Amino acid sequence: QVQVVESGGGLVQAGGSLRLSCAASGSIVNINSMGWYRQAPGKQRELVATIKSDSYTNYADSVKGRFTISSRDNAKNTVYLQMNSLKPEDTAVYYCNAGVFTIARGYLEVWGQGTLVTVSS
Repeated sequence: QVQVVESGGGLVQAGGSLRLSCAASGSIVNINSMGWYRQAPGKQRELVATIKSDSYTNYADSVKGRFTISSRDNAKNTVYLQMNSLKPEDTAVYYCNAGVFTIARGYLEVWGQGTLVTVSS
């Protein structure tokens, strides 16, 4: 079984910063990619940023230049999302996603429970 756990959400004023963390654990043979998605009230879930096993990163246009995704060098199963210059429109539940290969079940897409980020104006 594979688990993905996020942490680091909270309340911050506009212009402030937060860092989210996400760790994948369990019967993982290899991790293909990890990423962050978000869902604001009344809206669909959208991509924020992803990082692949070769360190290739991808960002939504709305967060480019403000958010940075990275992984721990010695453990690719942990990723961070550094969020700077936060805006009220960044308010959402942020979900971590991991694309992993397992022995028992092959390739899986696993989601975390989500962590709430609230940016006040």
